[in-house]
Amino acid sequence: MGRAAQIHSAEDARRLAKRRLPWMVFDYIDGAAGNETGAARNRAALDQATLRPRILRNVSERSLATTIFDAPAERPFGIAPMGMCNLSAPGADLMLARLAARHKVPHGVSTVSSTPLEKIIEVAQGHAWFQIYFSGDGAGTFKLVDRALQAGYQTLVLTVDVPEVGRRPRELRHGFKMPFKIGPKQFLDFALHPEWSLTSLFKGKPQMANFDMPGYSFDRTESRAAADWGTLARMREAWPQKLVVKGVLDVEDAVLLKNAGVDAIQVSSHGARQLESAPAAFDMLPLIRKAVGPEIPVLFDSGLRSGEDALKAMMAGADFVFFGRLLQFAIAAAGEQGLERMWDVLSAEMSIAMAQTGMSRLTEINTPLPR
Repeated sequence: MGRAAQIHSAEDARRLAKRRLPWMVFDYIDGAAGNETGAARNRAALDQATLRPRILRNVSERSLATTIFDAPAERPFGIAPMGMCNLSAPGADLMLARLAARHKVPHGVSTVSSTPLEKIIEVAQGHAWFQIYFSGDGAGTFKLVDRALQAGYQTLVLTVDVPEVGRRPRELRHGFKMPFKIGPKQFLDFALHPEWSLTSLFKGKPQMANFDMPGYSFDRTESRAAADWGTLARMREAWPQKLVVKGVLDVEDAVLLKNAGVDAIQVSSHGARQLESAPAAFDMLPLIRKAVGPEIPVLFDSGLRSGEDALKAMMAGADFVFFGRLLQFAIAAAGEQGLERMWDVLSAEMSIAMAQTGMSRLTEINTPLPR
């Protein structure tokens, strides 16, 4: 199994990925806004939370199975939308899609995926959600929405927490851009990481694959600030399937979204990649759950690094959670074997935590975390 066998935790995957990836690629995946205190805040909130150990309960048979939008899922966690995943390794998007198909979990397909959205949902056997940004005047956005509908997507994830792209100094220092550009500085970086370069660049420079439509090109730095509640109403009207709004950190906003008819709310700080001073997403989760009540699904991402973290989030009010960058690190570390190994680690961590807390089924989560 090689390098994959060295992955026993998310930190192992990150450490191995850091050795293999060019600095600019690693920092693009790993970095956060500003001085990264927001990312530290996310972690501190999760680390501070504790679980309640229980004893003498028969937990010899345990299940991680759940449902999301009434569809069965083998795990209560899925794959967060991440842009340009093929930077971690050639074919990473499709590795994630195959994982989603095997375990019947949602694969969040980014607007800026490096594989066409139609190919990903095909390989994922339908277990894919399309994530969309509203940008510019919205004309291209709604073209992509229609394209996702025609491709068979049943769930659209509207990301709303990026009116302007956050400043991530680690990216800026390396001159990272999308579309991906290679200058002298980047060339030197790649030369110093020959294993990645030989397996990645020689197979073709990763591209943003969803912008081959006439009259539509994507500019990552283009303002998204024109989106408002009217935009959401248009999106709701244009999308007849499930609509998730991602990037919610405010109780009042969450209640307004529920009243606007969205199908789920995703509590997220975008992994602290946009606003350094945002509150820890985990701290807002129970408050938002309480405000919107039990009727609407509440999803969660940001800062999760283990199956135990996932259980904490569910006990704090999440119905389903999503892992992001640690999956890319596992791919960078050891390819598809590394990804499968990381998934098994997350599953084992969560199953063991359930045993330690006296639970056999996720339906037994019914008490708040002690804080």
